Amino acid sequence: MAKGKYQEWITEEGLIKIQGWARDGLSDEQIAHNMGIVPSTLYEWKKKHSELSEALKKGKEVVDREVENALLKSALGFRYMEDAVTNKGDVVEVEKYEKPNVTAQIFWLKNRKRDVWKDKQEVEHSGSMNNHIDLSGLSIDELRRLAHEDNE
Repeated sequence: MAKGKYQEWITEEGLIKIQGWARDGLSDEQIAHNMGIVPSTLYEWKKKHSELSEALKKGKEVVDREVENALLKSALGFRYMEDAVTNKGDVVEVEKYEKPNVTAQIFWLKNRKRDVWKDKQEVEHSGSMNNHIDLSGLSIDELRRLAHEDNE
């Protein structure tokens, strides 16, 4: 594909490339560079050619939302319709149920409610940690027995 001509970028192939770059996280400036144009040209083309603008939006935003929705749906469980073939060879629609996915639930909670669901909790302790135990009243035999119990 020749670089720099908008007509070649509004083809199905060109739009798929642009959408893919956007989905990969490239900025408009990086996408313009890949297209062989300066960013200002890309901005002008986006204004004049809605296909370019839509490809960039779909790559950047819509796909993220679609994945978020799919993850949430998987985490909660869902019903769906599926074609099934009967013993007579007829095709009928059958309702199926996909159970909630625990891994999706964990992923969602660890990312959306990080302070509550992270693996490692930070615990702050206030007050004295100076716990003095008075052993002065114990005999040598009692101290040896306590030391022996600690080593077991």
